[in-house]
Amino acid sequence: MSLDVGDSAPDFTLPTDGGGELTLSSLRGKKVVLYFYPKDMTPGCTTEAEGFRDAIRDFAKANTEIVGVSKDSVKRHDNFIAKHDLPFRLVSDADGAACEAFGVWVEKKNYGRTYMGIERSTFLIDEQGKIAEIWRKVRVKGHVDKVLDAARG
Repeated sequence: MSLDVGDSAPDFTLPTDGGGELTLSSLRGKKVVLYFYPKDMTPGCTTEAEGFRDAIRDFAKANTEIVGVSKDSVKRHDNFIAKHDLPFRLVSDADGAACEAFGVWVEKKNYGRTYMGIERSTFLIDEQGKIAEIWRKVRVKGHVDKVLDAARG
């Protein structure tokens, strides 16, 4: 499935770190940075998470929540948050339904090997639940600043 700017963000209810649960539509009234990343504790994913962590006050001033999504387990998310002091929620999309709905579960190639995985992608969702901006095939360096600029509008 392919989503475009202006589309309604697909809703989901998924388990979060700390044993909680998050329904995307429950965040209406705020902007949401929904970022999909391949795996907790890997170099690029850690750098990206720390970038969002370090800019959390600026996102809060822009009335914007940050939510990270991967297929990692809640326990792995708990460890990732504790190790890197992450002040936002990570949701576990173990069955990949949200990844499919947002079109980030894709065929990837690495060193001649083909496999399915999460394409690092970020969606800025507006206060009404519509997609305001999409970044696909994200390069981590400088990404958080681009997302923050868009959130500030």
